[in-house]
Amino acid sequence: GIMEHIEEAGIHSGDSACSLPSRSLSKETLDELERQTTALAQALKVGGLMNVQYAIKDGTIYVLEVNPRASRTVPFVAKTIGAPIAKIAARVMAGEKLDPAIAAYGEKPDPRNLTHIAVKEAVFPCARFPG
Repeated sequence: GIMEHIEEAGIHSGDSACSLPSRSLSKETLDELERQTTALAQALKVGGLMNVQYAIKDGTIYVLEVNPRASRTVPFVAKTIGAPIAKIAARVMAGEKLDPAIAAYGEKPDPRNLTHIAVKEAVFPCARFPG
């Protein structure tokens, strides 16, 4: 799913507030982000999870970073869309095709058409450090 950061670029993704589904990106922008993400995964030969961070300025999409690994947001996305994406990714990494790996856990989720909005906010344990 495409999460949208609420903060400006430069805040570490693990420390950011974000929403799923996206709160302000157009269908055309979401389509282009999905196209670019698919192209990156294929070019990098990633089978499994991949974290891509984009910035959008004046309609132009910029790739900030691509990591062929899981990120701290995977559990948030999995819970939000109702699909065990780490388990699905593990099956893909073991050689199974994506569609059968998804089907093993039910229907393919559609992160754009959720019946709810989920927001992730960072919590900093500042109270644990008196003074």
